[in-house]
Order: sequence, then C-alpha cells, then structure tokens
Amino acid sequence: MTPALTTLALDGELTIYRAAEIRTGLLAARSDSPEGLEIDLAGVTEIDSAGVQLLMAACRDARAQGQTLRITGCNAVVAEVFDLFDLSGFFGEILSPAMPLQEDTP
Repeated sequence: MTPALTTLALDGELTIYRAAEIRTGLLAARSDSPEGLEIDLAGVTEIDSAGVQLLMAACRDARAQGQTLRITGCNAVVAEVFDLFDLSGFFGEILSPAMPLQEDTP
C-alpha cells in the first residue's frame, strides 16, 4: 500500500525573493508528514535557480531520511526551467507519472 502523502501546493513565485518563506514552509510540511510529501507546482508562475535549489535540497533531505517526496503539477513554466538545467535525471525519479517534462510532450 502506498503511504498517504501530505500535499503542499506552492503558488506564485518560487524565486530568491521568497526562498526563506518557502524553505520554512517546506521544512514544516516535511516534519508534519513523516509518510512523505507531495509538492504541487501547478500554481507556480515563476521559478529561478534559488527555487530549483530549494526543491533539490528538499529531495535530498527526504531521501536521506527515507521519506517519499513527489513533485506534481509541473506546468510549462516549471518544465522549461527543469529542461534548461537538465534536471530530468534528478527529478525524473520523483516526478509524478502524470507530469511529463516538456521534452516528453508531443
């Protein structure tokens, strides 16, 4: 049986300007959901390298603690940045199957 994951929906800018705020939210959500966390990026309107670093750190931390972390709701804005930084290998293991990267879409 798949563990019940807590969903954290991020919206707006996932940029350096909100990095501290988002990091605090990610840490709180992870500590409140020992089964794992699903990060929904459908509402993200902008993402920069600081946002990518936050997501990568959350993934590394979850893996180190044996938690599940899944990213869902990858919209065109997010997919473009993931493609730009060639992160399909890194995030490919944790992306929701219903969330193809831009390169996988027709």
